[in-house]
Amino acid sequence: MNDSITTSQGSGAVPGLARRAGRPRSEQARHAVLQACTELLQEGGLRGMTTDRISARSGVSKATIYKWWPNKYAVAVEAFLSQMYAESPDPDTGSAAEDFRHAVRGMMRFYASPSGRIFAQLVAEAQNDPKVAAELRDRLIASRRELVRAIWDRGVERGELRAEVDPEVAIDLFFGPAMYRLVAGHAPLDEAGADEIVRAALRGLAP
Repeated sequence: MNDSITTSQGSGAVPGLARRAGRPRSEQARHAVLQACTELLQEGGLRGMTTDRISARSGVSKATIYKWWPNKYAVAVEAFLSQMYAESPDPDTGSAAEDFRHAVRGMMRFYASPSGRIFAQLVAEAQNDPKVAAELRDRLIASRRELVRAIWDRGVERGELRAEVDPEVAIDLFFGPAMYRLVAGHAPLDEAGADEIVRAALRGLAP
């Protein structure tokens, strides 16, 4: 997987990721911080990644990092979200089935990568730390669900999906199995699995 944290939009901005209040961030410095975070996570995992090390590697001061992010977990969340968007953007192919297939395949690729295993560490950390849980839920998961909700809404408008189904439940049907495979490790995180998950979900969600 390409570990760059920039997106195809060029600026490094990720749709759905609201900027925190405060001083505008230098995109060059932001890129350096997220790149350093990504590298440190892959080298030493979540526990081995510290704000001191991010600062030393990126060349951005700790004071500046703390102006933009409240803690190292917030930096990790934004780095993961940037990678997820690179692997699984909104394809908008004109077909809900194809859009979901591309999106779930992208999530499988991320989960199967070295970053995916570290992301699982963040999920585990969130079980014991409410602040980490809130960061993960409110910034990363909410942003990804917003993207998938757009796919669902387009499908409903085109008559491809059942309008009476709760979209939040439908989103879980597509992406819950991928997360379960990441955490439990009982099945491969591959494209074949992604395609079968989408086919199975659509059997109950298509008109």
